[in-house]
Amino acid sequence: MDIKRSGSQPSGKGPAEHFTGAVRIDILFESSDPARAAVASDTFEPGARTVWHSHPLGQTLIVTAGYGWAQRWGGPIEDIRPGDVIWFPPGEKHWHGATATTAMTHIAIQERLDGKTVDWMEKVSDEQYQA
Repeated sequence: MDIKRSGSQPSGKGPAEHFTGAVRIDILFESSDPARAAVASDTFEPGARTVWHSHPLGQTLIVTAGYGWAQRWGGPIEDIRPGDVIWFPPGEKHWHGATATTAMTHIAIQERLDGKTVDWMEKVSDEQYQA
């Protein structure tokens, strides 16, 4: 058994090459082999968002606070709220983040494939974000 006590791990800042705006990342856990799960709680300030990206084994988001948006490539921007569970299938290009005026927090769950959980792509343009 391994217990990670609340507050025992430092928060991190979402790097500018992977996020637009202010994002706080709190790693909840990264499992050891043979397990593959990696889980974080991510808080996006108003206007903050990920870049376009995909996950080799997919990603599940559980919105815990606020109001945000998520979009898959070629699809409409979807509203996401506390209690919503969002699934992005393996390889699906997408982004997610806060709305322009409201912060949003979600738990992000993904698995490693050959040591990799995400493929980062280009930034979401202001025009795409405001569509």
